[in-house]
Amino acid sequence: MPTKLPKILMTDVVRSTHQGDSHGGVYLIDLESESVDKQLDWNTIDINWEGRGGDRGLRGIAFWRDRIIIAASDEIYFFDQRFNRLGSARNPYLGLCHEIWVDGDRLILTSTGFDSILEYDLTADRFVSGLAIRLNIDPTKTTTVGPKDLAITPFDPSTTGGPSPGDTTHINSVSRANGMTFIAGVQLPVMFVSDGKRVGTFARLPTWTHNARPWRDGVIYNSTGQERVCFSGRDGTLRASIEIHKHDPATLTNTNLTSDIARPNFGRGLAHWTGDPDQPGILVGGSSPSTVSVFDIDRSQRIKTISFGNDVRNAPHGLAVWPFD
Repeated sequence: MPTKLPKILMTDVVRSTHQGDSHGGVYLIDLESESVDKQLDWNTIDINWEGRGGDRGLRGIAFWRDRIIIAASDEIYFFDQRFNRLGSARNPYLGLCHEIWVDGDRLILTSTGFDSILEYDLTADRFVSGLAIRLNIDPTKTTTVGPKDLAITPFDPSTTGGPSPGDTTHINSVSRANGMTFIAGVQLPVMFVSDGKRVGTFARLPTWTHNARPWRDGVIYNSTGQERVCFSGRDGTLRASIEIHKHDPATLTNTNLTSDIARPNFGRGLAHWTGDPDQPGILVGGSSPSTVSVFDIDRSQRIKTISFGNDVRNAPHGLAVWPFD
């Protein structure tokens, strides 16, 4: 076990909820003391009531200077460290946002409902670019999806010439390093890399992944379909695969819902912690219901689990190491 584990900020989405109920929140979790403090309760009637997760709940997390940035389905919210709301931003091409990423003064967002990646200038407070990445084939009928199978269209999100709504790839993961943006999605058997105009293949991935990002000389990700946290080489060869925490079904509530709406052991949310140089392979992952686990990827072990709920509708979404204090 590392000498002292960090605090983690986690968002969740309450799936198949009802009007007047909570739709998720933001939790500050001390992995060392195992305390869980709910910082925000996302409870509003100004949302869409259809679908599974849909417009409900809070999603990706990022930090910029002294601000906390949290994405909802179609809006970005800015908070101070005490979770006082400082402002928000919207765009007509932001829909069903999942993960977000800060690179310098730029915020990169997945716009799953438009098969797109958006970029927001944090200093200028405006959206500055967009890239639509839409499949022109059926991904379920091939394992060799590549750039030739994509319609790639840069667009200006401040104009009306952007993409129409659509979700052919379910883009849900984005990160950036050295000016290159890395993109993955539930329906994609690969991670793509883009310089903003061109798209190439970076690594092979199984479908039904979340939170995929380059790491070391390969890729880390939640293999949600296999209920495991994984590290693989760029050729898809598994180097580590660790089972997430499995709940005793007898302890759970709302298990009558179908698995496409809400189910236990749905892995989503993944963060890398660099605070212990003697254990550089520490990852923290989320899973339903209301669970975070600490994984040592170098030893292929799950070394700690904190679970604070038993309602299968409570699905963790965003996860990030708390950078303050």
